[in-house]
Amino acid sequence: MRNASALMNRAPKHLKVAVWSALGLSFLSAVDFAFSRGPHRSRDRHRSGPHSHQAGNSLPAAVRDQDFHDDGAPSEAKVTLGNLLFFDKILSGNRNISCATCHHPFAGTSDGLSLPIGEGARGLSVARDTGTGPDAIHERVPRNSPAVFNLGAKEFVILFHDGRVAVDPSQPSGFRSPAGDDLPPGLESPLAVQAMFPVTSPTEMAGQPGDNDPDDPDPANPIAIAAAAGDLAGPDGVWELLARRLRDIPEYVDLFKEAFPDIEDAADLTYVHAANAIAAFEAVQWRADDSPFDRYLRGERDAMSGAALSGMRLFYGAAKCSSCHSGPFQTDQSFHAIAMPQIGPGKGDGPSGREDFGRARETNDPADLYKFRTPTLRNTALTGPWGHSGAYNSLEAVVRHHLDPVESLNNYDKGHAVLPSRPDLDGLDFIVQDDPSLRARIADANELKPRNLRDHHVRDLLAFLHALTDHSSLDLRIDVPKSVPSGLPIFD
Repeated sequence: MRNASALMNRAPKHLKVAVWSALGLSFLSAVDFAFSRGPHRSRDRHRSGPHSHQAGNSLPAAVRDQDFHDDGAPSEAKVTLGNLLFFDKILSGNRNISCATCHHPFAGTSDGLSLPIGEGARGLSVARDTGTGPDAIHERVPRNSPAVFNLGAKEFVILFHDGRVAVDPSQPSGFRSPAGDDLPPGLESPLAVQAMFPVTSPTEMAGQPGDNDPDDPDPANPIAIAAAAGDLAGPDGVWELLARRLRDIPEYVDLFKEAFPDIEDAADLTYVHAANAIAAFEAVQWRADDSPFDRYLRGERDAMSGAALSGMRLFYGAAKCSSCHSGPFQTDQSFHAIAMPQIGPGKGDGPSGREDFGRARETNDPADLYKFRTPTLRNTALTGPWGHSGAYNSLEAVVRHHLDPVESLNNYDKGHAVLPSRPDLDGLDFIVQDDPSLRARIADANELKPRNLRDHHVRDLLAFLHALTDHSSLDLRIDVPKSVPSGLPIFD
């Protein structure tokens, strides 16, 4: 549900459609909707429609407002604040990267790259470089930047590719996370918990100890020092240092006071408030449940094309896609090993240090090796590259991978990797993929049996996947504010 009225005053004055093509994205159809995106309406029809019953392997129920936190309607003040924070580089150690850099509306709330390029680099999406001189990045971020669509829904109780953030009532904060008992109380959703962590990562936003932040009284980047020491929640930890920055900006203090009744003055402001605001913005602005498939579920029999309907029947029938991609958002919220190629620097696992053990990193269970979280398929046509390492730059290619994962793994075309080049980084990108023994370990964990689908069946499945695109997500320029309270530039 889009809360456009809270953001309209910050929308760009000029509509520069050329931006889309410069990013290598295909948004021709966005023009049809660019001038028809008024205040985002409620999509809850308060009725299920004739196709939305769920029994056995039938279709999921239609999505309703009640499926989202705050019934899909957090306060406008909180959403507006979260929008500004999301685009403000004040939240990075060196003030040179924002949340939006890797989750940009111009790139389907991701970044268009196989693996993100974090702090120190310049440019946006496929135009991003790897930085130069002392600002050059130290490594690629090891996993693909996931899209944010619909993550404000209540069913998303576990997040990240390996599920390292999850609802857990046994924890003091109510959540399991990398911070353990140091995670502060007061976080309102898993999406808010997720927003606590990119700012703590040296590769993503915190920077490296010794980096020079010319705008900080301490040029050694104290946020990077705290992050390197693992000090997240202490009196001089990452989250408190970021809260101090926000307290020093009067406009932010006023916005926080408007958004949160428990903030009476600047001293009450914490990074937990910031994370809750960011989550509210993401949940409202990037809710996407008005696709042709949604309209079909709500009773519009002509909402989908014939090919999409055929693909839907395959998806929920013979092709067995819904065995994992189930529920209203096409995810079982679980983890599976499907022999996805491993590219990039990895997560430090295995003898080479270049593997990524996936879910097993969190559970320490060998049965979870190479398992990764089933992604939602809403707006999937907008969110490539696909896979936990962004190995596939074609939606058709990743669909075909599912037909015979081991064969696809062993014959992977490296041309699918979208990785800004630098010789030292390039030398690490295919260490696992080029090693037959390491590939065999990934193949041995594969859960999917080969299946035969004719080309026209694959085309029908692709038509259905495109029918999961909410057309209001094709043009998200309204989500980019013209300025932010810190005064830092929005552009990358």
